[in-house]
Amino acid sequence: MAESDQELARDLGFLEAYTLGLGTMIGAGIFVLPGIVAASAGPASMISFVIGGLVALLAALSLSELATGMPKAGGSYYYVNHALGSFFGTIVGWGMWAGLMFATAFYMLGFGQYLLSQPSDAIPVVLAAVAMASLLVAVNYRGVKETGSLQNVIVIALIGLILVFILVGLLNLDPELLSPFVREGRGWPVVAATAGTVFVTFIGFEVIATSAEEIKDPGRNLPLSMIAAVVTPTILYVLVMLVSTGTLPVPELADSNVPVATVAAETAGAFGTVTVAGFTLEFATVGSLVMIAGAMLATISSANASILSAARVNFAMGRDEILTDWLNKIHDRYQTPYRAILATGVVILALIAGPLPIDTLADVASFMFLITYALVHAAVVVLRRADPDEYEPDFRIPSALYPIVPIVGFLACLAVMLQMARTVQVIGLVIVLVGVLWYQFYAKDRAISTTLIGEAVAPTPAVDVEEDRFRVVVPVSNPETERPLIKYAAASAASRAEPAELVAVNVIEVPPQTSPAQIEFEEERVERQQHLLENARDVADDLDVPLRTRAIVGRDAGETLLSVIDEEDADHVLLGWRGERRRRDVLFGSTIDPLLERASSDVTLVKDPTERPGDIVSLAGRGPHASASARRAGELHRAFPDSTLTLLNVQPEPDSELDTDADEDADPETIGRALISDVSSDADLADDEYDSRVVVADDVRETLIETVTEYDTVCVGATGTNPVAQALYGSIPQSIVDNTEGPVVMARGEQRSPRTLRQALVQRLGQAEETAQAE
Repeated sequence: MAESDQELARDLGFLEAYTLGLGTMIGAGIFVLPGIVAASAGPASMISFVIGGLVALLAALSLSELATGMPKAGGSYYYVNHALGSFFGTIVGWGMWAGLMFATAFYMLGFGQYLLSQPSDAIPVVLAAVAMASLLVAVNYRGVKETGSLQNVIVIALIGLILVFILVGLLNLDPELLSPFVREGRGWPVVAATAGTVFVTFIGFEVIATSAEEIKDPGRNLPLSMIAAVVTPTILYVLVMLVSTGTLPVPELADSNVPVATVAAETAGAFGTVTVAGFTLEFATVGSLVMIAGAMLATISSANASILSAARVNFAMGRDEILTDWLNKIHDRYQTPYRAILATGVVILALIAGPLPIDTLADVASFMFLITYALVHAAVVVLRRADPDEYEPDFRIPSALYPIVPIVGFLACLAVMLQMARTVQVIGLVIVLVGVLWYQFYAKDRAISTTLIGEAVAPTPAVDVEEDRFRVVVPVSNPETERPLIKYAAASAASRAEPAELVAVNVIEVPPQTSPAQIEFEEERVERQQHLLENARDVADDLDVPLRTRAIVGRDAGETLLSVIDEEDADHVLLGWRGERRRRDVLFGSTIDPLLERASSDVTLVKDPTERPGDIVSLAGRGPHASASARRAGELHRAFPDSTLTLLNVQPEPDSELDTDADEDADPETIGRALISDVSSDADLADDEYDSRVVVADDVRETLIETVTEYDTVCVGATGTNPVAQALYGSIPQSIVDNTEGPVVMARGEQRSPRTLRQALVQRLGQAEETAQAE
């Protein structure tokens, strides 16, 4: 075929998807809302969180079905637009964008409250909120890749703080403060209305649905992760409200600018003080300061996630021509949708500085997402009744719960909206009216016509991998080295008796600020990717070897390639290597290190590959991958008949202090030739395919480096990437690279490194899934 269909890297398992959703929900609401909702509903506000959690849970079930049936960027907007048409799509698109911006303004004012311990409408608080929001917009404009990792650390820290807060609070609970449970004169309708306010804390779970294209086995992992990401914070929120209203009287809690910190000071104060080296430490002060720090981190984390989501909604609307593509312009240097981020940022700053109080900002954000999820439930019913052939979601709402879930979910969203304040309803309906007018006067004649059976409805088919094939994965990224790399891979494949296949892969990395699907607007990068893969097919045709191509967009090239190796059940991965070591890299490079450490297949790195390898030398020693190096050298020698192959071993002089393993009376030459024989046997080399060379010297390292410079191509076994291995061996391969002008081939055989706890958990979840499927 002329082009490779572009795919997104599926590298998120259940654990990754769960933490992704949890990271957007364990945030500002849990710190800012207790005072606001206690003022409205008193201790019964914990029931408001239960109602909000149930409404979110119903939405999560419907979203899970839609997300696995049409896994595209844009989330609820995309599903509604493609199921109900561009009229409702425009309303939801504008609503989601507005809701995320109102939510961000709410988070930022909460940040200012906790930073300065002043009311949200105080000028210093507003200025602090504007400054932090501006900083977040600037960070996302530049596209800092590490923000994702930082957010994970923040989430773990916040969960720890909240659990400690709950535990200490429960120990000091005053049950009398929980009565009356429902505030006098308010009644249960206020509890329902307050559920609308707290719903802003649940809008983050949709980020899992928007990442459906990147989730492994979405039929299982997506609904489970979404349900878990809703249930976990619901329980935590209820317990936080129980502790808060059971520690402080409602009026005192409502009057606090930093409610959770005030509660923490009260509960921690029960432990008194401790004196260390003459310094008295008050637990009340420590508890308050810790929760203030946690609240600031939470508000920043939530605001950052909302800015990212808003930019993705812009992209999806632009793709369907409901909005102008002008907003989807990608920055040439940072690869971020900078115009969408700036437009979002300007509105957020205006909302922060505007007249709306902090609770109204939260209410409007909730109102807009309640409209969105009501239409999501309607979309599920429409798709089920239309039953288009291409709509085959990996997860369907169980028959026992359909149509109960979408109908009850739709009515629940409407019921909560009808209980909300009149001001909130008016602002929400104005935003809806803006969407209607935008559709009527702009999008109606421009929007791409969508149907229930459009090509985007069906999920990307899984890779069809034939069994009993020796498969070599070749990542390609440099046109100058692409041809020799494919020839080296073909040489590896040709050495096998069973049928072989090459898989050429190119990965385009995008920062967290950019939706992976947004790469379609970067024509230059996409054209370069397609050109590389087209060249790979031409080279394979010349060599008469089977080759498939995969064009992938992902956030981390190393992790993406690991997923490809697993999906393809690859036997060998061969990739180019610049040979240089940058300061920020661990050992060989940020892409290469994960492959060396965790790939189950053989791994070969090639520096400066050439189609004329000439005289080839392979280091034959006691290293764990010496036989892999010799095997690669043998494959090259067979593929290039004009080449020669030498297996080299350098032995220390008998009286050298380095001779610690051999008998003092043993002949170094004999030891060296025995090692070469063992290595060649392990590498399946015939005696007439290579020459043996043993060099005896006082300085093994310097002699080794000096000797290999006599050859055109050097093959060496990879060394470990742990700190000890780097200290002992890392300098030799690097010195060979530095002193060798020709190609250097570094080979690592099949190897399983010790798993981290995270890797073990992911594998265990995967095994559990396979067992369930088998049963």
